[in-house]
Amino acid sequence: MPYMFTALYIASIVLVNWAFTVVPPIPIPGGALWPPVALVVGFVFVLRDFAQREIGHWVLGAMLLGAFLSYGMAGRQIALASAAAFLVSEIADWAVYTWTKRPIGDRVLLSSAIAAPLDSIVFLAGIGFLSFAGVAAMTISKILGAVVVWAMIRRREMA
Repeated sequence: MPYMFTALYIASIVLVNWAFTVVPPIPIPGGALWPPVALVVGFVFVLRDFAQREIGHWVLGAMLLGAFLSYGMAGRQIALASAAAFLVSEIADWAVYTWTKRPIGDRVLLSSAIAAPLDSIVFLAGIGFLSFAGVAAMTISKILGAVVVWAMIRRREMA
């Protein structure tokens, strides 16, 4: 199916944003709140990486379409915070994919290591939950998704 990863990327943005509205955050040490939906955001970042391979710089348009569709399903605050966070992390991700020529697995890890903390800071600030503990928990959650996909890619490359 042409543009399969792009379609999955757009759908995942909408699904994750909707999930942030229905799955309540969990209190974590330090008085912060951690949204468990953050666990799947790492996979959204990886889908973005594959979508970028399909459509290049047009991935920014796909991200904006996902944010626009989220506005109706997730509400204004979540959609705007998500759009701002995805835009910042997307620019970081774009830079990694544009300027590095590493294998896809390496780029997945590198782009997630750069984009995940940026995305977490901007998103949590946008929804009013910004704290060091919250950023750390969300960043780790997102990078875990990238590590799983990286391991799958490496296993396939070694076979």
